[in-house]
Amino acid sequence: MTTGHALTDKLRGWFTGRLPKGLYEGPPEVTVDREEITVIGRIPAPETGEGASEVERSAAVAGRIKEFRERTRHARIEVAAEAEHAFGRKVSWGVRCGDTVQMFTTLSVPVMTRLRQSERQLLDTLVNAGVARSRSDALGWCVRQVGEHAETWLAELREAMRTVEQVRDAGPDLG
Repeated sequence: MTTGHALTDKLRGWFTGRLPKGLYEGPPEVTVDREEITVIGRIPAPETGEGASEVERSAAVAGRIKEFRERTRHARIEVAAEAEHAFGRKVSWGVRCGDTVQMFTTLSVPVMTRLRQSERQLLDTLVNAGVARSRSDALGWCVRQVGEHAETWLAELREAMRTVEQVRDAGPDLG
């Protein structure tokens, strides 16, 4: 059985070896779940003149990201097709340029859940207040809020899960 951590390591290695040399500055960040592999690579930030305004720097970064996306499209599509065939998951791409992270493609996967009336009322309040267009959007908004505001706790939980995977992998093979 391949654990999540081992699979992520395998995918990170595969993409590091398979991506065209010089595509990114260093190895890419690779994240994986049941449906999707996300690959984010660092590209060099553009040089702006001394005293450049925040607006100018932001526009330069946006231009650099657009240029990179267009120039590397064919190569990324080719690598994604190979990875999707080999690993059975869609590939999403993004870049990190300076402090900016921009995703080019991502999956939006439906998730089914059962909610009690009080939970549905919370979603309906978000819809009625204009925070979200639908219950589905409201639930996505709630998940993003938890992700942003509970990152320390989630990081500790993920580390604990990695430790469990390591202990499980070190145990006897019962297969």
